[in-house]
Amino acid sequence: MPYAGSLMRSGETAVTWGVAMHAYIRRAVLLTAPVVLVSALAVGCSSPEPAAGGTKPTPVEASASFAKQDDGKPAEEAPSTAPAAPSLKVGESGTFPTGKTDEYGENFKVTSKMQITVVSAKYVTPAEVDTTNKPEQGQYVKLTLTLKNVGKAPAEFAAYGMMMWEDDQTAAQDATTLEGVGEGPDLDTTYKPGQSVTGTLVLDIARKGGKVSYTGGDDPEADASFVVELPK
Repeated sequence: MPYAGSLMRSGETAVTWGVAMHAYIRRAVLLTAPVVLVSALAVGCSSPEPAAGGTKPTPVEASASFAKQDDGKPAEEAPSTAPAAPSLKVGESGTFPTGKTDEYGENFKVTSKMQITVVSAKYVTPAEVDTTNKPEQGQYVKLTLTLKNVGKAPAEFAAYGMMMWEDDQTAAQDATTLEGVGEGPDLDTTYKPGQSVTGTLVLDIARKGGKVSYTGGDDPEADASFVVELPK
């Protein structure tokens, strides 16, 4: 049957053509899949677009923003809680606290109070203080003080190595000498409540004037316990 054979050949050709097309399409999909995957990864790694009307900060702008948070200024120190030291002239009196700190030299606690009176301040020569030693700094001053415990607990005073002199020209210098030791009552002692001593310190200073500070107090935050303004 020529017609039937013709139909069979036509069907075989259609099947063969369909198989070929299926293979072609499968090959095209396999070849394009890596390209699609790479494109998807590239899109995923890119930065998201900014919202409408916004601007995406650049790395330089981000660094500048961080720098503005740290202006380089040192942190402010907490103000000292120590009371101001009395600054006294001859004939004047003032008070200063005494106390104790913890084992680390901190957390000062007031336990008593001392009163200081500047009785006199006289510039003297070595002969006037019965010594042949010349002042190393340039000038001796004989400072007479009265100390009294006006608190409720014992208090100590120790001037040796703790009397500093300075003026507008010269920075603070140790003014302590041994020339006044043994002349009259000793100021360096322990004072019970109500006790007092009037004694003399011979100090070595650079020139007349300036001021002498007692730095032997117990409060670590205080620069000095009292200051004596010397006459010129």
